[in-house]
Order: sequence, then structure tokens, then C-alpha cells
Amino acid sequence: MTLKLSKKEIMNEARSAMTINVGKSGVNDNVIEEIKRQLKANQIVKLRFAKGIKRNKDDYISNIVENTRSELIDVRGNVAVIYKKQS
Repeated sequence: MTLKLSKKEIMNEARSAMTINVGKSGVNDNVIEEIKRQLKANQIVKLRFAKGIKRNKDDYISNIVENTRSELIDVRGNVAVIYKKQS
């Protein structure tokens, strides 16, 4: 039996989660593939966005969540936490 983690539990685990930096070049296929690999290995990934891409951040997050079939847990400043339950 697998239980889904609560948001609080996920945020606690996110403190030590892998952080992927998204720079000025944005999100491409390589970034998506790396996020998929990290989600498969760790279930939780932090995404840190460069300050220069602030206006595109929401679009990038939507793109990442859709392409990785993950769930957006929280966004604080330039950092987003995503989660994907392992099947």
C-alpha cells in the first residue's frame, strides 16, 4: 500500500532534494529529460530559476509539469518544488 505524501511532508523532504537550475536559455528537451530522471530517482525536485527569466517562470513551470507529468507543490520566489509519485 502506497500513501501519497502531504504537502508538508513533501516540503520537508524538498529541503535536501536535488536542485536543478533553469537559466536564461529556459527549458529545452535536455532540461525536461534531466528533470524526468531526477523525479524517477527522487520523486521531489527543486527548480531554481534565474532572476532574468522572472516573466517567463510561470510558463516554464507549466511546461515542465505538463511534460514530466508531475505535480507543482509550491513556488516561493525563484524556486519551485515539483513532485511525482513513483508508480
